[in-house]
Amino acid sequence: MKLYGSQSMVGPLEKVLVKRPKEAFKKQSQINHNWESLGYLVRPDFDAAVNEFSRFLSILESSGTEINFLPKDNRTGLDSIYTHDPVAAVTNYGVILGSMGKNARKEEPQVQEAWYKEAGIPIIGKINYPGTIEGGDVVWLRENMVAIGLTYRTNKEGIKQFQSIVKPHGVEVLPVPMIHWDGPDAVLHLMSIISMLDTDLAVVYERLLPIPFRSQLIDLAINLVNVPDQEYETLGCNVLAVKPRNVLIRNGNPITVERMRLLGCTVHEFFGDHICYPGSGGPTCLTRPICRKY
Repeated sequence: MKLYGSQSMVGPLEKVLVKRPKEAFKKQSQINHNWESLGYLVRPDFDAAVNEFSRFLSILESSGTEINFLPKDNRTGLDSIYTHDPVAAVTNYGVILGSMGKNARKEEPQVQEAWYKEAGIPIIGKINYPGTIEGGDVVWLRENMVAIGLTYRTNKEGIKQFQSIVKPHGVEVLPVPMIHWDGPDAVLHLMSIISMLDTDLAVVYERLLPIPFRSQLIDLAINLVNVPDQEYETLGCNVLAVKPRNVLIRNGNPITVERMRLLGCTVHEFFGDHICYPGSGGPTCLTRPICRKY
């Protein structure tokens, strides 16, 4: 097994980095003190979150994925459960650290950097202020082609820095300007409106899909599974592929699940009322792929 490399959203997920609620949330009093200021939709219950995350990990483990854990760190808060965002990409050549657009998460890239260095995985670049990139805006369409959302969390300078890091490796970057939606305080990453299910299949929320980007997906012969309006807020568009057409989704999205199954997907549902919904982060947000086979 190779040590690292994840220029794919759908290749068999061999290694992943997560942070459990007991390390991210720490205890109920921490949740009670911070959830509103962080913009959470509801207050998570610590014990329920621990149980939900344990069942989520069981599904990952059953797929053959090696799970690695970030430790507790006083520089980070509740949001650090969403390990995908602090790293812009784990390329075939090493890690590109992100720069967080959410001020409360500024320290998270440095915390993850320490873990990667200890694991022997090289850091090939960092997005430096005033540039910002969060991992939730980075979607690999092909091994040599990546789309990056231009959002309130990821800016032009961040994308420019990312391009300069990956250009020598032959990677094409497609900037995708996003809309205002619910404003700067809301979470609207590119991955909020698209999840790759296979190299030729993606689940999308078409009402928020920019027209030029939708045309690019069609030109790439990527078929689209549309999430209905009533399942967007329940994270129906946030789907993690552990291998092509074998995916995880938060429970409560039956129409999206059925549409994926009709196209040959094996779908695993899990409860996420306390680890997903409060912070608007689904299974892709809870996981930072370190290594995929492709």
